[in-house]
Amino acid sequence: MADRRSGKRFIVWAALAGLISGAVFLAVAELFALLVARAASPVLAVGGFVIDIVPQPFKEFAIATFGEYDKVALLAGLGLAVVIASAIAGILQLVRAPLGVIALGIAGVLSTAAIVTRAGVTPLAFLPPVLGTVAGAVILVLLTRRLRRWREAALAPAAAKKPAVDPSTPPITKPSPTDLTPADTKVGVSRRGFFGLAAIAGISAVVVGVASRAVSMTVSSVESIRKALKLPTPNSTVTIPDGAELDVPGISPLFTPNEDFYRVDTALTVPTIDPDTWRLVIDGMVDERVEMSFQDLLDMGLDEYVITLTCVSNEVGGELVGNAKWLGVPIRDVLAKAGVKSGADMVLSRSVDGYTASTPLASLTDDNLDAILAVAMNGEPLPLEHGFPVRMVVPGLYGYVSATKWLTELKVTTFADDEAYWTPRGYSAEAPIKFSSRVDTPKLGEAVEAGRIPIAGVAWAQSVGIDRVEVSIDNGEWTPVTLSKAINDDTWVQWFMEWDATPGTHYVAVRAINKNGDTQIEERAPIAPNGSSGWQRSLVRVN
Repeated sequence: MADRRSGKRFIVWAALAGLISGAVFLAVAELFALLVARAASPVLAVGGFVIDIVPQPFKEFAIATFGEYDKVALLAGLGLAVVIASAIAGILQLVRAPLGVIALGIAGVLSTAAIVTRAGVTPLAFLPPVLGTVAGAVILVLLTRRLRRWREAALAPAAAKKPAVDPSTPPITKPSPTDLTPADTKVGVSRRGFFGLAAIAGISAVVVGVASRAVSMTVSSVESIRKALKLPTPNSTVTIPDGAELDVPGISPLFTPNEDFYRVDTALTVPTIDPDTWRLVIDGMVDERVEMSFQDLLDMGLDEYVITLTCVSNEVGGELVGNAKWLGVPIRDVLAKAGVKSGADMVLSRSVDGYTASTPLASLTDDNLDAILAVAMNGEPLPLEHGFPVRMVVPGLYGYVSATKWLTELKVTTFADDEAYWTPRGYSAEAPIKFSSRVDTPKLGEAVEAGRIPIAGVAWAQSVGIDRVEVSIDNGEWTPVTLSKAINDDTWVQWFMEWDATPGTHYVAVRAINKNGDTQIEERAPIAPNGSSGWQRSLVRVN
């Protein structure tokens, strides 16, 4: 029984050996990624690959469940998977070598494939995962060899380990080193050899891995560059009319603060781009290929715009919508520099991380639509997570076909010849926004006191505008509410009404009517393939 328990403990130490080997693999890969290919981090590459291949329903679930923390949840899941797989590799290597090394090699092959198939891959991008795999395999072999020697010595026959004891000899309470048997000495040496190497490898992996990732994330100091960036004074600004913002507790502010603005994208980590090295290429069906620098864009002159953005993943009553002031230049002026050829009907925009969006050409060239390349948001250069240094902002279209962040290319093409990231994943190639309305207060699930209380929220119908909003209490008649003064047809409006709330449970429903006279769609529809629809009906409990 004792031998069996002793044998089981070596499985635990084998799992530890696997964890340390996995840590060495990642640390060496991160180090060489820092030196030769910044985008060649195995964890980030595999994470990006997972984002690409996960079926659309799972993406919707992640966004609905974790919101802007969906990437954090993915990284945590990947970390747990790495821990489990590494432990299994260590056990396999001890029990049946070289299965552990083979498992580690498979992980290296998969991570290498994920890296070299990413957009913008460099010639040496394969090197970090390959070297990481080799280093991890070497440590795994060395650790399990020491562990195997320790196990063999510890599980050797008792007779070989202990001399016969003469009953007439008094017991020795504390043996001196000279009293130890060769077997005891072998056990001690083997044990110290295993833990010594494990400690050195483990500590080195943590130090090298953490330092390499930290340096990789901060070496360009893009955030400090962004904060120091001085943008030119805009040629024009937007006048905010009196009455544009209602003073109602609990209602969404007229302008969504940058730190609260929703973020949904495919980037596992936020790209860091120095505006001095940023370039925008305009090519495809154009008269002349054009390449612009950040300064070239600024030299075109900036104007201020106020535009509401909506994510296609926004559920009825959801929060994946926001309103902001933007500084930028019209995309139609940028395209005019290249000269668009006849027959084109789409612009495929590309992010630095490889993401693409398909925007109808007509939406980008319409003189009456403020489709822009934005460089600032709510009075400051674009935050890193919102596309610094340049992103697209197009009113009237869901973000997945119009709001490309970290923009690097505009390819003039056709819907017949090209498709964007989300199209083969179950979403429409073109996605005009379905106008909608939302109740901000009373909040769902929060009880209110009986008496006169406000019901308030926002409504939006980008590029058309909101004409009126109506509210129904307990399936009663639809009552028009008070609207804020609209800044323009591309922004949301606030609305409110006073309600004499009586104790009990009540249903509050809201709907909007746009300036074309169309009523918001009542029937519920999922977010795929082109956005959710339906009237929001909230259950309100009154004390």
